[in-house]
Amino acid sequence: MSSSPAAPQGVRLYDTTLRDGLGMEGLSLSVEDKIAIARRLDEIGVDYVEGGYPGSNPKDAEFFARMRETPLRNAKLVAFGSTRRAGGDAASDPALLAVLESETPAVTLVGKSSAAQVREVLETTEEENLAMIADSVRLLVAQGREVVFDAEHFFDGYADDPRYAIATLRAAASAGAGTVALCDTNGGSMPGAIVEGVTEALRAVDCSIGIHVHNDADLAVANTLLAVQAGATQVQACLNGWGERCGNANIISVIANLKLKLGLDVVSDEQLARLTELSHFASELANLAPNPQQPYVGTSAFAHKAGLHVAAITKSAGSYTHVDPGAVGNVERVLVSELSGRRNIAAKLAEESVDIELSDEQARELTEQVKEQEAKGFQYESAEASFELLVRRAVGGYRAPFSLEDFLVVERRQHDRGEGGNQMLAEAMVKVRVGETLSQTAADGNGPVSALDAAVRRALLESFPDLDRVHLVDYKVRIINPDGGADAAVRVLIESTDGLRIWRTVGASTDVVEASWLALQDSYEYWLLHHSRPAPAG
Repeated sequence: MSSSPAAPQGVRLYDTTLRDGLGMEGLSLSVEDKIAIARRLDEIGVDYVEGGYPGSNPKDAEFFARMRETPLRNAKLVAFGSTRRAGGDAASDPALLAVLESETPAVTLVGKSSAAQVREVLETTEEENLAMIADSVRLLVAQGREVVFDAEHFFDGYADDPRYAIATLRAAASAGAGTVALCDTNGGSMPGAIVEGVTEALRAVDCSIGIHVHNDADLAVANTLLAVQAGATQVQACLNGWGERCGNANIISVIANLKLKLGLDVVSDEQLARLTELSHFASELANLAPNPQQPYVGTSAFAHKAGLHVAAITKSAGSYTHVDPGAVGNVERVLVSELSGRRNIAAKLAEESVDIELSDEQARELTEQVKEQEAKGFQYESAEASFELLVRRAVGGYRAPFSLEDFLVVERRQHDRGEGGNQMLAEAMVKVRVGETLSQTAADGNGPVSALDAAVRRALLESFPDLDRVHLVDYKVRIINPDGGADAAVRVLIESTDGLRIWRTVGASTDVVEASWLALQDSYEYWLLHHSRPAPAG
């Protein structure tokens, strides 16, 4: 049996979640969401973070403007664009000017590598397309940018006309591209075609070879790994396999496989152990339920039902797991009684820089409490503020800065004759206690949650005037058990800011108003705990 080709050292991770991943149906991220994910990718050891297409929409333009103020610490931020228009001038092309104005150290340009696509889609000549590639790359290199050329439809183009597909790579490389990324744009290439394409590309150009694979044949991760073993040194992929149609290669699985299976130190052991948290964090921000069967990081990835497997793992942990679950931040579970998660609690506290020492007994009790809360619908992976408060409330001696003693929300539907329609109005009345002082206030809103928030804020501002700096950035509601019908539980994730930092809180209940209040309460309490000064007496 012949051995597999050796994987090259120095493989670079390129994440395209914030651009290609957002092509997934039903997926949308705010600018704040995109910034939060970019920061996490930077921390996890990704080398390139593609932020979007600055020439395509105001959201991406704002993202790049915000990122200029607080750049990534380790990864290179990448702007995505396309080669100049057919018959146009690169120096005045709007798409190229937009990526230059984003001021990112690296730029990825997409261009056609399929002769058929050039003729039928671009409706230009094969020679003009080669000029478009070379002119565009040359312009960006002259401006000091590192350039990645995404060779769109490379593998399909190579199958139809290998000479031309290779010519597009040479055009980019000769103009100064540092990497040419071979794209399986339609996601249908078989493993042998991937290996052949990478091998021929390595023979044709002196620059680095990248791989960008879609998952339409359910081969994206496998094809990515084969490309690396064949010599590719840049891997492009998305968090949780997000992307158009069937998605892209899953960067979570790619990282784990490169590190644990191929022995490539693309991330540190500590960064690898945060993969599960990163995967769930991204899902929560996107308001998507994490896939429990997702390899490495799903809640079922290392779970066993009662029977032969459970009998084996109680005698020898890992008997039915291909890697140590803890290596990727996951845990081995018996579905009828979960195994210990105390280590995860300690790691989470350290990660959030929460200076709380837990005894073994407190850690055990807190682990059980987290499990109970998660059974009710709470999830703390992306709600770090709620997690800290959960710990503080559990260890004893903690005193909340306020409490909501009682509230009443009245909602009515008012016919608006002038507008020819109906209007929903809400009023909330609350009793809030701060120390020994009980305040009763009321406020209107355009819905029950809005009215409740306004009334509580009005009461708290009397004691904590600095709270007017805090405002809601994002609000997400997810039905946890859709089969429950009208009695289904909901989870609310709230993102708040005071203009300097952002924090996230979570609430869960069968009542959306209560779930919203639990998240709002944590948001205000967290900020008051860390930042507020009480109003002066008198």
